[in-house]
Amino acid sequence: MAETLKLRRVAIDTYRENVAYLHRDCGAYRSEGFQALSKVEVQRPGRDAPVLAVLNVVDDAAITAPDELGLSESAFRQIGAAEGAAVSVSHAEPPVSLGAVHRKIRGERLGSAEYDAIARDIAELRYSKVELSAFVVACAQAGMEREEVLSLTRAMVASGERLTWDGDLVADKHCIGGIPGNRTTLILTPIVAAHGTLIPKTSSRAITSPSGTADTMEVLARVDLTPERLRAIVAQEHGCLAWGGRARLAPADDVLITVERPLSLDSPGQMVASILAKKLAAGATHLLVDIPMGPTAKVRRRSEALRLRKLFEYVGDSLGMHLEVLLSDGTQPIGRGVGPVLECRDVLQVLRNDPQAPADLREKALLLAGRILEFDPRVRGGSGYALAQAILVSGQAAAKLEAIVAAQGRNPSTPALGRLRHEVPAPTDGVVTAIDNFQIARIARLAGAPMDQGAGVDLFRKLGDPVQQGEALYAIYAEFPADFRFARAMAGQASGYTIGDSLPV
Repeated sequence: MAETLKLRRVAIDTYRENVAYLHRDCGAYRSEGFQALSKVEVQRPGRDAPVLAVLNVVDDAAITAPDELGLSESAFRQIGAAEGAAVSVSHAEPPVSLGAVHRKIRGERLGSAEYDAIARDIAELRYSKVELSAFVVACAQAGMEREEVLSLTRAMVASGERLTWDGDLVADKHCIGGIPGNRTTLILTPIVAAHGTLIPKTSSRAITSPSGTADTMEVLARVDLTPERLRAIVAQEHGCLAWGGRARLAPADDVLITVERPLSLDSPGQMVASILAKKLAAGATHLLVDIPMGPTAKVRRRSEALRLRKLFEYVGDSLGMHLEVLLSDGTQPIGRGVGPVLECRDVLQVLRNDPQAPADLREKALLLAGRILEFDPRVRGGSGYALAQAILVSGQAAAKLEAIVAAQGRNPSTPALGRLRHEVPAPTDGVVTAIDNFQIARIARLAGAPMDQGAGVDLFRKLGDPVQQGEALYAIYAEFPADFRFARAMAGQASGYTIGDSLPV
């Protein structure tokens, strides 16, 4: 019979992983033969479903005493009991779906029932980070056939809630990423909403980039909104810019992201499933997907982009979604800022029609907004760009973003740029002939972005710009000295810029 212990809250954020802590001298630890990193079930008397957790063993009674069971923040919230409550701990059965993961590791194809079971167990936090990593790497290495991607998409949608909206047209947009500063969503969403088309934009936080849409929007307003609050805001403003995690939209995907981020892994099959599962769960009926192409983008060749487009179209069509794919220029960062605060600055400059606004960010946002406006049967084909431009120039888009920010809850204190600043100089005279997207993003992340909102990179030169030796190519911003040293050292090894005589034809 399982020994009864007192519950203790261990104030450690284990980021979507339930962790339990037992003292090495605990009677249950000794009698049950528990081992560190094994799975345990924590049961509260009178509660049907136990909480599953990964066991950590401690030797310090200040963390967990021998008569206590400690739980990390996520596990403590899940069990829903006060400190000191009686709980029991026992060995947990491994997830049944783990056998399917082992098959995927061997390179086998999985069926829809297996992906259903995997997604369900992931959403219920039955997998450890090690097991999650095994699944993510197996799918990336073995590859996924298009039917598998469709099955995983359906399974991830079924793992959480689904939002529904009034009307036959609910628009959305997604960029596959890989291009620093490409924050078009914060511009096109208020343009489309100002036109009157529903665009409830729910986004993930950054996975491998220095900032995601939700990270940048959080500079201005609250993004962790409940489904009820989302519905009220969209009913009022026709749009929102929120983080999808709070709404429990495809929660299995949010858990997978916790290992994809540190692995910097975003394989095509899982990327398509992740994107489309989130969009379907958010209630989108019409979706525009942006695939940037370039020598240092996620997608580097046109043939690769076309294959990815076909995969998006196959899964989208199979799920009843109107989906269009735009292949765009990914040869360099978009805009000037890379990192939440800097990207937010660029967005506001565009929306306010500031003469200093980055022209490339403005142009791309208008192009995407125009394509989305043409989803509306009342908008004549080919006229979307001009309509989007008129909404932007008139100030309606800026006013709409202000209204969305107010509805979501304005950030009372706007984050500042990092206090530490370093300019990276040009090594020689010439012309900027190449900018490495990956390296610029890496430097910005080392500086602390997106966790530190004021960290990042501010670009002063773009492709084709002339430079003189010693002139600044960009500035690095950081808040903490260690991050600042890491970012400066990386920029010193490779600035991400190539200087030549002229742009290649």
